[in-house]
Amino acid sequence: MLAFLFFLLISSPVNQELSNIFNELWGLDVNRMNPGIDYTIAVQGRAGFVSQGSLVVQDHASLPLFSNVNEAKLGNMTTFSRLMKLLDNYERSTGITERVTTEEQTEISLFLDAVLETQVMKRAHQYLVSKGKSRSDLRLFKSQLSLIWFHLYHRQRNTGPDSCGFEHVFVGETRSGTEIIGFHNWVQFYLQEKNSQLDYKGYKAREHDLPDQDDHVLNLQFSWHGVLKPVGSAFIGTSPEFEMAIFTIIFLMNTERSTTVLVNIDQCQLELVVVRQGRCLGTAYPKLLSSNSRHVRGHAR
Repeated sequence: MLAFLFFLLISSPVNQELSNIFNELWGLDVNRMNPGIDYTIAVQGRAGFVSQGSLVVQDHASLPLFSNVNEAKLGNMTTFSRLMKLLDNYERSTGITERVTTEEQTEISLFLDAVLETQVMKRAHQYLVSKGKSRSDLRLFKSQLSLIWFHLYHRQRNTGPDSCGFEHVFVGETRSGTEIIGFHNWVQFYLQEKNSQLDYKGYKAREHDLPDQDDHVLNLQFSWHGVLKPVGSAFIGTSPEFEMAIFTIIFLMNTERSTTVLVNIDQCQLELVVVRQGRCLGTAYPKLLSSNSRHVRGHAR
């Protein structure tokens, strides 16, 4: 039975339509940072298997993942600079009710305005309108994005609204003080690593595979505020508008609670996973399967 399920997994067909639109968006992503020019990463060693909640973990990366990032360029690009203003707006632990101030609501609105001005999100909007999944009115699309990504909901029972899709994916959360959930954004990873709040433990891959410093998707292991994430994954260098665009498309094109699509983007084959939380996003992340004929597998949540 397990062998049959594995066969189904590896034989899943590539979604060519989504691959086509996502490659269009990739080509339009002029804000994407360039590896070796705008940032430098050191993938170092392959992280070992550890279970969730482990306290003692062998570190297979003595250096940070990011050895350099062009912060001047990062700060000069509107979507990145407005993204970074949102990263300190949330309670790290689930179970603590989120309070959104007027200033924070303004920051969200300005971020969405910047995202909507990019060619990436304009093309994504056009595609969704053509599929009957969005209205052509930009104000309505902005409201749609706000609901999907920023509407607060209960991730933990018996509390007030304590989470949203944006917090989970772009900021990261902890649960019960022993588990990292979400946290799939490279900018947050870099900033937390720079501030000594995050420790990169190594890449996650099969033994004969080695990720490349030019890869735009990594499966990795890290600890954050002393809590371990055994396997995580994130795009590297991509703009926030690109990530929001592809995951919004998958979210709106499917009604299942959990959706996994197999796509080819640039030179990578990826699984893109989106989980719904009612009308909002629960989680969304990429999993690198292969790049330039390499095969890498991991599991994130």
